[in-house]
Amino acid sequence: MLTGELRSKIDNVWNAFWAGGIANPIEVIEQITYLLFIRGLDEAHTREENKANRLGKPMERRIFPEGKDKKGGIAYEEMRWSRLKNKDPATMFTIVSEHVFPFLRTMAEEGTAHATHMKGARFTIPTPALLAKVVDLLADIPMEDRDTKGDLYEYMLGKIASAGQNGQFRTPRHIIALMVEMTAPTPKDVICDPACGTCGFLVAAGEYLRDNHPKLFHDKESRDHFNEEMFHGFDFDGTMLRIGSMNMTLHGVEDPDIRYKDSLSQEHAGDEGRYSLVLANPPFAGSLDADQVAKDLQAVVKTKKTELLFMALFLKLLKPGGRAAVIVPDGVLFGASTAHKAIRKMLVEDHKLDGIVKLPSGVFRPYAGVSTAIVLFTRTDSGGTDQVWFYDCQADGFSLDDKRNALLPAEKIGPRATLGGDEYASNNLPDIAARWKERANAERGRPRTAQSFCVPKAEIVAAKYDLSINHYKQVVHHSAEHRSPKEIISELKELEREIAKGLDELQGILA
Repeated sequence: MLTGELRSKIDNVWNAFWAGGIANPIEVIEQITYLLFIRGLDEAHTREENKANRLGKPMERRIFPEGKDKKGGIAYEEMRWSRLKNKDPATMFTIVSEHVFPFLRTMAEEGTAHATHMKGARFTIPTPALLAKVVDLLADIPMEDRDTKGDLYEYMLGKIASAGQNGQFRTPRHIIALMVEMTAPTPKDVICDPACGTCGFLVAAGEYLRDNHPKLFHDKESRDHFNEEMFHGFDFDGTMLRIGSMNMTLHGVEDPDIRYKDSLSQEHAGDEGRYSLVLANPPFAGSLDADQVAKDLQAVVKTKKTELLFMALFLKLLKPGGRAAVIVPDGVLFGASTAHKAIRKMLVEDHKLDGIVKLPSGVFRPYAGVSTAIVLFTRTDSGGTDQVWFYDCQADGFSLDDKRNALLPAEKIGPRATLGGDEYASNNLPDIAARWKERANAERGRPRTAQSFCVPKAEIVAAKYDLSINHYKQVVHHSAEHRSPKEIISELKELEREIAKGLDELQGILA
């Protein structure tokens, strides 16, 4: 957890950006990302220097070349973070804007981590004073501590949502944590988010593995798999690729596969059937022109709607036996079009539909009020749907209005929180995670009036594959208390006397 002092420093820098004319939170994060990248390059170069000195050999990998750059004749050594941070603001500003950024844009061919995403890097910090302030903040952070630097970046990413701009890139972290908890990633998994944004799902999966499978880092093969083969994210926004890639690095994943890909428009050769786990909250409620849609997705389902195309994509990316937890708008669950029904029938008949968690409609406020659900399924290519587990989530730990204020302390938010008494009414997530594990046992016996229950496949087929929870949920009707006419008349007379008394008092005051 970040200290209050560190949070305060970040808040001050954030306010300075706004005062300096940079009001877009995505741009603020992007500029800080560049500076973190510059610092990371220097630290990697220093490690190589120390290794070469220790072994008495030349450096194997030199990030900052020897000599001077072609523009202005400044030594590459002067571009290193350890040198920059001690310069006066004016000199620092000149070196960063005129030398370091051109260097970042041209080093992609060197194969340095994230260099490809830095091709479009633009320096937009407007003044030397602001640059010096941000560098001072970042210089104070112990970057060798993975938890601290990861928490720092997550705190800054949280400001995207609180600013109410570009929030579509950020799924609430406690909802991500729930989906990761339910799918329980293993050290052998190969995980993909085809609309990765800031890589929140991939980061959370990595943290889950660190917490639940710490021994995976003791073995070189599994450690290399974690750092190089496990995590894959696609996006077609260059800014998101930079931010997401940095987020993964700061959370201790050395070489994740975060790359440019328009998931719905490009063919999927090479990615088809490659992944054992898909976690995603793709953009939805849009449509593409038919000629823009990848032909291999059109072969799965004939539609232009993005939310249905993403469902087809998830099935295509998963290997047989692979599982998914994805967020969809409610319309996917009950839409009446041929394409809607075809996707639902495919999930139920051709694969294994495991569960549906209906989310409260305020989860994505303030920037979207659409009703959504988490769909959990396994690709089998041979059916297997038996009982589908439903949960009607009423509360996620935050108010469901535009303010989204926390209803509980921070340690009682999320799926792993320990709650007591009435606290469950404010946060259903631990209950969802617990009941999900019992879906093949105790959950089978729950009545349809409960918050969670199971529905047999035959009933879903009979309902023409309607997957909305309200189609199956039964409401408890409380019978009204029976009272005699004499009691009711007596109460009405008493009410009449109270009203008359109140009117007399009012007349007295007016007189």
